[in-house]
Amino acid sequence: MSLPRALSKLGLCSRSQGEALVLAGRVRVNGRPQRDPGYRVDPARDLIELDGEAAAAERRVYLALNKPRGLVTTRSDPQGRPTVYSCLEGADLPFVSPVGRLDKASEGLLLFTNDTRWAARLTDPASHVDKVYHVRVGAVADDGLLLRMEEGVEDAQGEALSVKRARLLRHGERNSWIEVVLDEGRNRHIRRVLDALGLEILRLVRVSIGPLVLGDLAKGAWRHLTRDEIRDLSRA
Repeated sequence: MSLPRALSKLGLCSRSQGEALVLAGRVRVNGRPQRDPGYRVDPARDLIELDGEAAAAERRVYLALNKPRGLVTTRSDPQGRPTVYSCLEGADLPFVSPVGRLDKASEGLLLFTNDTRWAARLTDPASHVDKVYHVRVGAVADDGLLLRMEEGVEDAQGEALSVKRARLLRHGERNSWIEVVLDEGRNRHIRRVLDALGLEILRLVRVSIGPLVLGDLAKGAWRHLTRDEIRDLSRA
């Protein structure tokens, strides 16, 4: 694999950060400086050093965060917007990456890990891991609307989109909460479906991923997943 990817697989940095480290001359392979990001290595056989120290795999970390609204799911943002990493500041953690995404206006359950293989399995569309969202819309949803969400709509770009399941949770006079289940996650999937139906989204909260539920985790707080939770997600 490429040298930046090897550094990422070891849980030391992202692939783009690994490329920057290589270009900066901070990485050696088998005792020799290596400045070519395309250089191929075998982490099981080659000695990779970062800043003069052997690059050993970090301990595996699996986290759940209750993402607040207004944060972007990235480590650094070119526009200077606050990111989800502000919730992890000061924690004694190795480099971790988000498992999937929630857009800036969305809230709820977001996973982080430095286990790239585990993350890839969980986000692979072929895995069909259910993700459940509670969505408040500016209208009273009826059976016809829920059926249209499940049967599918065409968004503004002409792409066909649907949800796995949709059901009414509760409603008032002018708005309602809908539970939406996806087993795949295209970019802004639910927002595009509801926009095609002319509905305003007032809140969008992810409440579960597979068997893992958000529960009473406070907004902006995070916790380590238990061994059983990691196992159950892997099975999902």
